[in-house]
Amino acid sequence: MFDATNPFHPGELKAQVRAGKTDVPEWAAGFIRPFMPDQHRDFFSQLPFLVLAGADTAGRHWVTLLDGPEGFITSSDPTALQINTTPDTQDPLATALATGSPVGMLGIELDSRRRNRMNGHMRCTAAGFVIDVDQSFGNCPQYIHERTWRRVPAGTPVRAQHSVSLSKEQTARIGTADTLFIGTGQQQREDHASNGFDASHRGGAPGFVDVVDATHLRIPDYAGNNFFNTIGNLVENPAIGLVFVDFETGGLLHLTGRATIDWEPEDSHDEGAQRMIDVTIDAVVDRPAALSLRWSTDTSGLRELVVIDKVVESADIMSFHLGSADGTPLEPFAAGQHLPIELDVPGREDVVKRSYSLSGAPGSDHYRLSIKREAHGTASRHLHDAVAVGDRITARTPSGDFVVPRGNGPLVLVSAGVGLTPMVAALHEVAGEGTERPVWYVHGARDSRHHALTDEVRQLARSSANVSVKIAYSQPGSADVEGLDYDTQGRVTTEQLLNLNVGPDADYMLCGPARFLSDIRTGLERAGVPSERIHFETFGPTG
Repeated sequence: MFDATNPFHPGELKAQVRAGKTDVPEWAAGFIRPFMPDQHRDFFSQLPFLVLAGADTAGRHWVTLLDGPEGFITSSDPTALQINTTPDTQDPLATALATGSPVGMLGIELDSRRRNRMNGHMRCTAAGFVIDVDQSFGNCPQYIHERTWRRVPAGTPVRAQHSVSLSKEQTARIGTADTLFIGTGQQQREDHASNGFDASHRGGAPGFVDVVDATHLRIPDYAGNNFFNTIGNLVENPAIGLVFVDFETGGLLHLTGRATIDWEPEDSHDEGAQRMIDVTIDAVVDRPAALSLRWSTDTSGLRELVVIDKVVESADIMSFHLGSADGTPLEPFAAGQHLPIELDVPGREDVVKRSYSLSGAPGSDHYRLSIKREAHGTASRHLHDAVAVGDRITARTPSGDFVVPRGNGPLVLVSAGVGLTPMVAALHEVAGEGTERPVWYVHGARDSRHHALTDEVRQLARSSANVSVKIAYSQPGSADVEGLDYDTQGRVTTEQLLNLNVGPDADYMLCGPARFLSDIRTGLERAGVPSERIHFETFGPTG
């Protein structure tokens, strides 16, 4: 049973309360659905592998990767995903996947850093199995290390090695890993869609998992989407499964055991961890060359950019103008895409990676990132406080699929806070096309001090007869009231958007904090706006 008002089970709710995130159930329902959006279905269908979590016949939790030939994943409708392959008999989840069971699933694309999650129930077919959706939702791209993949011919299966503790070689492998996948689950509410399993990704600097000894690991838990799916499952059920991938050889190192949560770690080996997951290992299955896929770290898209200007846009947002360091043209980008950057921050052994939406005009000879300074943000504080004009920043090629919908129908750009960055780029794009497409730019800020790129947006509107601007200030100051620098007081609401009377053919692009997006998206859908006309991007952990 899917509960549209509260998609969480008691363990997740307890974890949210313990972490001080008590408002999550109020807005998260707008992101967790009993079906896959078309965007997710298309995403899953082009993946070369899936991550699956479940339990064996003894009740032990495992997580595995399942690969297949091109097109082995299909979706005939939004509530079901067809998997046209079967696991190797040495896979610790082979029996469970062959007989049908609850399962958690993660689709992840390492080269683009996209991922989406789903949990459901399996049923077997002649070609493999089907996962019937219980819950489906997207995930932010933080902590994903970019890698490109290739297929290799299937070789002779190598016999799996079984043990109850880690060998020296396995310990060394974990000690250099920058990626793992976690499987957890609980069965406390059999009639609720949150019942079952969850497959989750974890990433960090090489060695972010601490091998205490041959049967104990400590895994840092960083800031995330605040759903606490993994932690919440462990609150209810300490069983856990882990898998480490050998990206060069296709090997899988599966672990199963029990976990406890250290809510306030004092001896953390990772200063960025908000909690620690302490794992006691019960069994190990080492499967060399288990996959027909191989990955390599993608350095082909890396290039140096030079900071050619820094511009203060508001009380907490600064723009960084980045040009080519070697004089060669920059890769083009589409409005809505982001720029992945890598920073060497003093005091950090690992490279700090972040992705920021491009806020400038597509087709410009330089990139612009408009970045909010977060009080505890490692990257944003370094950029604001230490990076100067003339400094160099390593970046990858712009990417992302949050782009302006094609067509001539009305377009409504809706944002709050620093969520305006892709919307300003979109405004540049549609204004530069010279079409008569009706465009509304609707933005919410605290006040004029915290409202970035104001003059630029107003100028674009003045120069384009088809562009209208609506600004809402939630806490306008006296100077704002006197100057009438905004249109409405309060936050941007669905009612305001509906009062624009844009018609049934309008597309809505939304960007901002998660609660803002959930409220607007849910409100639009309830008003009859088709879900395929609502395009959104939320913030992941920032800093």
